[in-house]
Amino acid sequence: MQQQAMDPRVDKMFGQDRMWAILALVVVWALYSFVFYMLLPHLNDDGVLGALLISGGLVMLFNAAAIWAMIKHYSEDKAHIYGLDLHYLDLMNQRKD
Repeated sequence: MQQQAMDPRVDKMFGQDRMWAILALVVVWALYSFVFYMLLPHLNDDGVLGALLISGGLVMLFNAAAIWAMIKHYSEDKAHIYGLDLHYLDLMNQRKD
């Protein structure tokens, strides 16, 4: 398989994936924050409030760490990851012509 290491499509695809991953992370954080805010008036026990804060914070922390690790891995190996996609996309486009 022949691939170009400096194909500008690789950087474009990586940039789009990074943008969508960060956007998804922001949406998840916003949803967790909204749900917590809406539950606040109904929480009468400090133990439940603490458990929700800790568990929700851990979920958001682990989710952010996973997204960060994915972006880091993709940035280190983007020529290979996106090169395969582009190779097969180019083959499909050649067959259509």
